Amino acid sequence: MNISASLLVMGFVACTSAAAGDHPPSVVLRDGAPPVVLSGNARIDFTALHGFPAIFQEGTPDALQDQRKSPWLAGGLSVVLPGAGEFYSGSYLKTAAFLAVEAALWIFAYKYDQKGNRQTDFFQNFANAHWSVVNYATYAVQNYAPGGLANYPGLFMAGSKPWMQVNWAVLNRMESDIAQTTPGMYYSHNLPAYNTQQYYELIGKYPQFNQGWDDVQGKAFTYGDQLSAESLWYMGQRGQANTYYTTASTFVAIALVNHVVSAVDAALTAGSYNRGLHASVGSQAVPSYGGLVAVPVFRLAWGM
Repeated sequence: MNISASLLVMGFVACTSAAAGDHPPSVVLRDGAPPVVLSGNARIDFTALHGFPAIFQEGTPDALQDQRKSPWLAGGLSVVLPGAGEFYSGSYLKTAAFLAVEAALWIFAYKYDQKGNRQTDFFQNFANAHWSVVNYATYAVQNYAPGGLANYPGLFMAGSKPWMQVNWAVLNRMESDIAQTTPGMYYSHNLPAYNTQQYYELIGKYPQFNQGWDDVQGKAFTYGDQLSAESLWYMGQRGQANTYYTTASTFVAIALVNHVVSAVDAALTAGSYNRGLHASVGSQAVPSYGGLVAVPVFRLAWGM
């Protein structure tokens, strides 16, 4: 009875195999993959049919291409903000370094610019208190003006402040006339309008304005004489303000250089990233017992 049952089962299997033919059906794992032939091994056939999760799908050249860093983009980002291109290229220490340098440079530039502003206010206030256009014009008209005050009517006016007590147009005409004479040859400039940058520059720069300082009133002066002590001190204070402004400008210039250096470095860093060692995880179908099995693959790539 057992022998008969065994023979019956064997006959059924043989018939089933004959009906199936010599070539069992195949399925496609994914587009472009070779057909998967069922091997009869359930574990292998199930793996081949269903594949691995999407995160293990085999990497493609396009996916790797997407990982590249553009040197042009990296450089452009760092031109705008030093360190931004390095951040884009994955170099975070360089990002911090360039940003720190940029911040420090602008802080120092602002600090010295403000010191220059305060120093400017200081020396201008000193000039307003100790240099008088009335004193300057009076000495000039009494000692150098051709024809004296009679040739320059309206030179002096009524006003609550010294700079309101002199007609600037008449004063400038008189200065030009004096410059044409031999004694007044050092009258090289006309006094600019009050409270302008040139006004405060010239009164402490040229000998012709020496007699406007209040510590030389009643004293004669000719070209080559020692300048007023107030004039010399004032020149030093102006020089200090200019030093502060020059220092601020230097920090700004260095900050601009920092943009350029960071841009070049960012482009090089992006290129280095593209040439670096990169890892990727994927899957690959391999033959097994007449079929294909998807197995995980870990790849190391040098360059892109």
